[in-house]
Parts: sequence; C-alpha cells; structure tokens
Amino acid sequence: MTEQPLSVRRAAARRLPGAATVIVSLFAGLAGLAASYAVAGFTPSFVAGPIASLLSREMPAAVVRFAILVLGDLGETLNLVAALALAWFLLTLAASVGLAAGRRARSRVVAPVVGAASTGLLSVVLTGALLPAFATGAAVSVVIAATTLSADGRTPDVAADRRRILGGVASAVTVTLAGFLLGSGRDSDTTVAPLEVDRSLESETESLLGTAETQSLDVAGLEPLVSDSFYEVDINSVNPDRSADSWELSVTGAVEEERTYTYDDVTSMDAENQFVSLRCVGEGLNGRKLDNALWQGVPIMDLVEPAVPTEGCCVMLRAADGFYEEFPLSALEDGFLAFGMNGEALPRGHGYPARALIPGHWGEINVKWLTEIEILETEEDGYWEERGWHGTGPVNTVAKLHVENDLEDGRKQVAGHAYAGTRGIERVEVSTDGGDSWADARLSGPLPGEDVWRQWAYEYDPPERSHEVVVRATDGTGTLQPREEESPYPSGASGWVSKSVDP
Repeated sequence: MTEQPLSVRRAAARRLPGAATVIVSLFAGLAGLAASYAVAGFTPSFVAGPIASLLSREMPAAVVRFAILVLGDLGETLNLVAALALAWFLLTLAASVGLAAGRRARSRVVAPVVGAASTGLLSVVLTGALLPAFATGAAVSVVIAATTLSADGRTPDVAADRRRILGGVASAVTVTLAGFLLGSGRDSDTTVAPLEVDRSLESETESLLGTAETQSLDVAGLEPLVSDSFYEVDINSVNPDRSADSWELSVTGAVEEERTYTYDDVTSMDAENQFVSLRCVGEGLNGRKLDNALWQGVPIMDLVEPAVPTEGCCVMLRAADGFYEEFPLSALEDGFLAFGMNGEALPRGHGYPARALIPGHWGEINVKWLTEIEILETEEDGYWEERGWHGTGPVNTVAKLHVENDLEDGRKQVAGHAYAGTRGIERVEVSTDGGDSWADARLSGPLPGEDVWRQWAYEYDPPERSHEVVVRATDGTGTLQPREEESPYPSGASGWVSKSVDP
C-alpha cells in the first residue's frame, strides 16, 4: 500500500468536520459532567450545583409562585434539569475550545490538554472545588484523546471521521456510566458525624419513640406519628455539605456582646428531646408537606441570652445556603436548636450540623444549616417575604384526609392527620354527607410537646352511591378551623378538606 504524503497524514490527524466536532464536544461535556458528579456527588462542588442555586434565586417571583402552587415538586425537578442542561452546554463549549486549539496547532496532543484545561477552569470558577474540577478536565481529555487517536492517520475520509466519532462516543459513554454509578453510590450523609449524647437522653429518646409507635393508630396506609419520610423544601436544588468541625453559630446584631459557638460547644450542653411538627406554607390544603419527628437539641435562648440582647424587635436567622428569614423576637423564646433527629444525627437534607425549630410557625422560619442569629432593631423582609409570601406567622389549623380503606365488615374507613401548631388539636369531625351532619373521629393519644400533630380515623357504613366526605378540626382553644378555602399564597392554605368517595 502506497504511503500518503506527510501533508495528507497531518490533515487526517487534525481533520474533524463541523458536525463531528459538535458531536464529540457534546459527549466530552457529558463525560465531564458525569466525572464531576462521581467525585462531588450531589453537593455544591458538583458543577451543576451553583447553576441550580443561581436559577432558583434569580427566578422572577411570579415564576417561583407558579412553580410552587402549580408544579409543586416538579418545579424543583425542572430547575435541576435546566441546571444540568446549562452545565452540559458550558462544558461542551469549553471542550470545543480544546478541539479548535488542536486543529490550529495540527497536533493530537494539544486538543486534549487544552480541553482539560478549559473545562477544569470552568468547573473551578463555578464551584471553587479543585478535585471535582480535575476530574472534569481529565474526563474531557480522555474523550478528546480517544477521538484524535482513533483514526489511523492515513485516510482523511468518512471512515476515519466515523472512527474518531465512535472512539469519542465510546469513551464518553464509559466515563458517563462510571460517573453516574460512583456519584449515585455516594452516601448523601457521608459528612454527618454520629450523634453523641449522654445515656440518659438516649434512653429517653428510645422511650419517646416507643410511645409514638404505641400511640399511632392502626390504620393501613396512614403515616405513623413519627413520620417515615419527612418532607424537604429548600431554596437550592443542592444541599450544603458542611462538617461539624468547621461549623459555627454566631449571635450578632443588637446584643451587648456577640457570641460564637462551635458544634462541640452546642453538643456539650444539656440536650433535650422535643416532638415538633412542621408544615410548609406553600403546600396545598390536602398536601403532604406536613410531618413530625422527635428532635434532639438545646433551647435557642441558652445560646442567645449570654450575648445579652438589647432593644431588639425581631430576629433574622441566616443559613449556610444563603437563606434568611425574619420573625418577631418573642417567637424565638420557645425556639430549639436541633442537632439530632429521631435519635440519629441530623441528616444533611434537614440542616446538618444544626437547624432552628420555632414551635407553631410555618416551616419557612425553621431555618436549616443555621449559621447566624441576628437580633434586629427594626423589621426587615426575609427571603420569602421579598417574594410576596407571608409565612412567618402561626400555622393555620388543618385536618387532612389521606386514607380511604374498605374494611372486611363492609364499612369504610377514612383517616388522616390534624395539626394546629402550639394550639393543639381538641377534636376532628367527619361528615359523610357533604357537611349536613357531623360525627367525632377517633384521635391518637397526644404526644408530649406543644407543637405536635395527631392522627384521626373514622369508620362508617357507606351509602350505595358516591358521597362527599368532609373533615374539619377544632384546635385546643376551642376554635373551629375556617370553612372558606384559601390558596397557599401568600399566608398558607386553609379551609375544610373534602373528597368524593365511591361506594
């Protein structure tokens, strides 16, 4: 076989048509994205993490409101998908810089080196994390190198182009699959240290959890008094990844002396157990963003009082993820700083190393990843108030209807949870005829604590037709929840829950 001239071989080495360049760049960017995920996991060091956070914060208030009220959890998913797509696009552009540099230099070495440098630099700029950036650049370099080395250097034809593309695609698919497996296999709570408390508190925790299990109603499909799965709502799609060793909590603002506490300072204090339920201000009337847990921690005022607050009216809680929320200082007096949840260390998704719990108030002021307690002399808007919400007040009373069961004796069973914050639940009533008549439901025994939900259940002989079941609750002050249905925006959903039930 006659050897082609050197100029032709060099052309073959650097020749990559426009369409092929785009394909290789896309797969190189995808490999870089997967490599970042493999090393960083679902943390802020993942190249898509900061983009997702930026999209969440800069989204117009009307769009955020639509996402919460109409899309629900799908809105957060779409935000993450958009962030992943944008990160992929940026990495693709950076990878194409490497391919372009290789063509200009007429070298097989320059393309992977420049591609690695450009994508790695992009990752560092976005995340500030070096190791995931190195992995991103390395993965892109592998794909580009596989592309340029897969041709034999003799035939600048369609077959050579196909070999180059296939070489790049094969390596990208391999890296992407490996990255996904490694990243998804990472424990999201790897930075969470085991919860260490004294034996007396541990024994009390076990006893209280046992009490909650015993007092839970035996109703199929009804979540127990200590939630199996606690809802999560955050302003960012990726949670902060903070360690206990580096965590600090500062008390600042209108105080005589600012104070700072470490994780060891807090956990060495006399800890307590508290049952506290949380409800999201943005959930629908019969939504499922209402849960309960047994938390371990210390009263917040034990940390605030040594700073000696002066003439403050309000408090601003600030978090490691950039979230901040303001509410009256009086509400902080019953506040709790939790570092444990159901006898285990606080999960990362629930604010590890520590979070605030403000009994009786909407979930938004129960700030996770708490880093600062600022005493304010004048009122300021919090994160959600700047976006039109007003969820800093006490929660609305609600009785939810989540379960319908057909019993063996032919009766129907309906059940759910009722919650009224620190007011407590006195009774739940059920109507099976659309509100014409009412009967008392069975209630679970009250758990110790001032801010805890209760379960309810009701059994009845169903009519031989579809019928409307309505539920309503009366709080511990004797006040019946309002009948009129209100949207979650701006101050939380309210109204009686009703549901059509078939015979």
